[in-house]
Amino acid sequence: MVIEQQIASTIVSGIKELYGTEIDGAQIQLGKTKKEFKGHLTLVVFPFLKISRKSPEQTAQDLGKYLLENEPAVADFNVIKGFLNLTISASCWIELLNTIHSSPSFGTVEATETSPLVMIEYSSPNTNKPLHLGHVRNNLLGYSLAEIMKANGYKVVKTNIVNDRGIHICKSMLAWKKWGEGATPESAGKKGDHLIGDFYVLFDKKYKQELAELQESGLSKEEAEAKSALMAEAREMLLKWEAGDKEVVDLWTMMNNWVYAGFDETYKRMGVDFDKIYYESQTYLEGKGKVLEGLEKGVFYSREDGSVWADLTGDGLDEKLLLRADGTSVYMTQDIGTAKLRFDDYPINKMIYVVGNEQNYHFQVLSILLDKLGFEFGKGLVHFSYGMVELPEGKMKSREGTVVDADDLMEEMISTAREISQELGKLDGLTTQEAEKIASMVGLGSLKYFILKVDPRKNMTFNPKESIDFNGNTGPFIQYTYARICSVLRKAAEQGITLPNQLAANIALSEKEEGLIQLTSDFESVVKDAGNEYSPAIIANYVYDLVKEYNQFYHDFSILREENEDVKVFRLVLSANVAKVVKKGMSLLGIEVPERM
Repeated sequence: MVIEQQIASTIVSGIKELYGTEIDGAQIQLGKTKKEFKGHLTLVVFPFLKISRKSPEQTAQDLGKYLLENEPAVADFNVIKGFLNLTISASCWIELLNTIHSSPSFGTVEATETSPLVMIEYSSPNTNKPLHLGHVRNNLLGYSLAEIMKANGYKVVKTNIVNDRGIHICKSMLAWKKWGEGATPESAGKKGDHLIGDFYVLFDKKYKQELAELQESGLSKEEAEAKSALMAEAREMLLKWEAGDKEVVDLWTMMNNWVYAGFDETYKRMGVDFDKIYYESQTYLEGKGKVLEGLEKGVFYSREDGSVWADLTGDGLDEKLLLRADGTSVYMTQDIGTAKLRFDDYPINKMIYVVGNEQNYHFQVLSILLDKLGFEFGKGLVHFSYGMVELPEGKMKSREGTVVDADDLMEEMISTAREISQELGKLDGLTTQEAEKIASMVGLGSLKYFILKVDPRKNMTFNPKESIDFNGNTGPFIQYTYARICSVLRKAAEQGITLPNQLAANIALSEKEEGLIQLTSDFESVVKDAGNEYSPAIIANYVYDLVKEYNQFYHDFSILREENEDVKVFRLVLSANVAKVVKKGMSLLGIEVPERM
């Protein structure tokens, strides 16, 4: 904040003048004054006691008097032990609001030609099932993080790696071939990803039936699994795919295309997108090549059975398999291959992987391996590790078909938002099209905000009923407040009031108004913090605090009925800039805000 920088500079001068010592501005700890004390900013004086050779209280008094005499921004001060509480002059708050008002992109930084490039990987679905609630958290975190990094001046490439090969894909394919009777998305009346997911569940059901029958004949569970004809067929299909068998590859292509069409619909409705999509079927051979290259250079070693390993004991880890004895790759090999292709395609400065915390060890190893293989972003690799998301009923299992599909969840959220909005009269006077747009904004906004307001590192329980509430720390509460401000501004325009480019500096302000300007100005540092911490939750909870503060202001002060014209215009300008920051903050979360509600 400009005011903080200005005061910090004066404090540096004051310490030199009062105590004859030059200090680094970084030593100055200026923060917001706690609500129970009078003031806007508080200086911690303890770091200066060795210089002043005085008590904390006396040092604070010295600095307070100096600032009052030499810094126009400081209107008053009080001392509580070793804390100097500063009251900022009203003219400074007006000047700060003018600065915010004159900047359409306040709080964000545009990327330049020389800005570092960040690649962010998120989503990473399998082509044997539709996206589910876990993917929803992943996608929302990844997309929001990309927007936050852009707002911090980075060039950003949003990328996705699709797991489109392997035994799990063959299970769906085999089930369709054996029991599908030629079903297509059109004939079944289903999205392609849902159709293929049904066959994945069907395979598991048939496989369990087969195992039960084998065990009833006297075999142990392990013997039954080894003798399973169904699993043997799935493995054979995988071998044929890897060998390029035309019939299998054609079936794989057809079914995957059904899934991709389904994914695209889901992504579009969710409001997320990608700049580049990679497919494991195209990257795993690249990974194998890099591993063999590492073997030649002595970075990796081969065991007697021909398998290739990385010895990471020197890095405090263990030994890691990279290629099996039969030459087939593992997930780590595929990730190396994907990294190679990405490095070929883009001048990556930082690579961020948005993947659940169950993969923490995997990415610790990947970072070391990429560094050993010479990738510049290896050591700087960031694993954006987030916690699991569950429902109040507990965990989800895809094989058993107990997963909450992302499509079904979004439809339920929109439907519930429609019902609640109608009950509360929020859709009165709107056309059917307008009402449907509001229901979609509120439903999806509820879902996104509820998930993104939680610290990404924590596990969370998603409760649909709690998320759609027009009061409290929810998306609809923020959306409704934004619409309320838009309504006030519309009425002002109808009354012929135009907002000036600059406000006069001589307006008397209340503490509430000064606090609201201060909170609005915090958006700049909040965006930086969210980027540094990789946490959309910082943005979400800041926007809620801002909206909550504005609602108290709206309740306590007249705006359009204010008799003093200068004060009325000031409050309208303040409202407009709160709305601007709310809209921008919500957009960083991928959430739309309606102008009418």
